[in-house]
Amino acid sequence: MDERILPGVITLLLVLVVFALMGWGWRNKLKRQASVAGLPTIPEDLGAAVINVPGQYVVTTSTGDWLDRLAVHGLGIRTPGVVNVHTAGIVVERSGAQDIYIAADSLTGVGTQAGMAGKFVERDGLVVISWLLENTEVDTGFRTTEAGAKQPLLDALQALLPAEAPGMAENDVKDAAPATNTDAETPGTPKTDTETPAADSNGKNN
Repeated sequence: MDERILPGVITLLLVLVVFALMGWGWRNKLKRQASVAGLPTIPEDLGAAVINVPGQYVVTTSTGDWLDRLAVHGLGIRTPGVVNVHTAGIVVERSGAQDIYIAADSLTGVGTQAGMAGKFVERDGLVVISWLLENTEVDTGFRTTEAGAKQPLLDALQALLPAEAPGMAENDVKDAAPATNTDAETPGTPKTDTETPAADSNGKNN
């Protein structure tokens, strides 16, 4: 009897230790992020939404570091949600958590990504909204319920971006091949100490 109970007790203790460590880490994260501003109040005069897209609120992280989950204000809790795009800003409704309001002039970028803070899907499966939470730059991830709703949502979000803010085109710039240096020496061409030959009438070296 003891031989069967002991492994179960050890397993239970290990699970309790893991949960205790997770709770301790979460509390420490909350303390470190205590200076992060509270979520903005949603204006009462937003009017009707341009588009409403249901899906899942994934997480909000520090901009550029999609493993640095924000724990404050419930921003680290994954919930069902709806993104409502208005002409003045965005409201991310979250089930069981405070809704997030992102003013249009707080937007800094819109893009897609395969994963954020433990949620990994197909390539470009998450819509990522970059914005300023007062002085903190953050990224908010959202996954649409219907795959076909992703592009209309991206289009509506991009329409809100300030002229100087990067949109999806920024990814194309990053992926572009570097410009060729036409003045660079061709690899594998032997060097000589002779004088450079004169150019012929076609501009080529003889």
